[in-house]
Amino acid sequence: MSFATPAQLRQKGIVGMNARNVRYIARYNQRALYPFVDDKYETKRLAREHQVPAPELYGLLRYQYELKKLEALLKPHDQFVVKPSQGSAGKGILVIVGRKDSGFLKPSGEWVSLHDIRHHISNTLSGLYSLGGRIDKALIESLIQFTDDFDGFSHQGVPDVRVIIFKGFPVMAMMRLSTRASDGKANLHQGAVGVGIDLLSGHALKAVQFNRPITKHPDTGKTLADLRVPHWDELLVLAAKAYEMTGLGYLGADVVIDRDKGPMLLELNARPGLAIQAANGHGLLPLLEKVEALGKSAEQMSASERIAFSKEHLVLRSSSV
Repeated sequence: MSFATPAQLRQKGIVGMNARNVRYIARYNQRALYPFVDDKYETKRLAREHQVPAPELYGLLRYQYELKKLEALLKPHDQFVVKPSQGSAGKGILVIVGRKDSGFLKPSGEWVSLHDIRHHISNTLSGLYSLGGRIDKALIESLIQFTDDFDGFSHQGVPDVRVIIFKGFPVMAMMRLSTRASDGKANLHQGAVGVGIDLLSGHALKAVQFNRPITKHPDTGKTLADLRVPHWDELLVLAAKAYEMTGLGYLGADVVIDRDKGPMLLELNARPGLAIQAANGHGLLPLLEKVEALGKSAEQMSASERIAFSKEHLVLRSSSV
């Protein structure tokens, strides 16, 4: 097996970790703004202020003594998601899809008790799942309702769309599809499928799992070339608004499609990973440089104007999966 040299990667426009950190994150993301995206509760608060759709917040637990009200808090809800406010890579997320008597049903078919959920939240508050092990908060949110558009494209988990936003411009997108290997989570490093998405149409371009090209979902056998993201234009507007929401110049916006409510902001990331380049079969660098070349004029553009520019100048001409 041969590996590309650093010079070859640069020639292909691949952005590496150092270039991402120094040229884009350090330059365009003020450290003082990081709490807006590192803390999911703060992201949700900002989304509400800017009228950006997001999953409904059923409850927020900050302290161990508040676990006494958990039973009453969950009583009206048969489906919900528990998340650490400062978690990453899907750690500590507990999804409940149904309940019966005193039991709660997970997507895997496993039943858990109220005591199990209380123990999970207690661990969350203690910082077991947070970045750096910091004391955390637990969010209880509404469960995204799976849309029929993605039937067969994901194993158990709800797929999401990651859009890289640079200075308010969508520059690259992919859909992350959970698999058995990823344990139902949309995490590429754990084995989820990454599907590059055409900025113009929302159609699939290429697909990878563990950075290797694939054409079918490894668990369902679904042909990935048939994937098309509904509400695409609406989704791009929502993702582009993350720039105004946070003030961050380089970030990843994770969006899900709810069956009834359409695109909803799931979370934001000030340090988005680089696997999106493999999913699209294209480097980020030439796209980022086209936006940088706009200079000050980019600051005068509205979200709709930025999206129009991306669709005209940043669309990848790549063969489909």
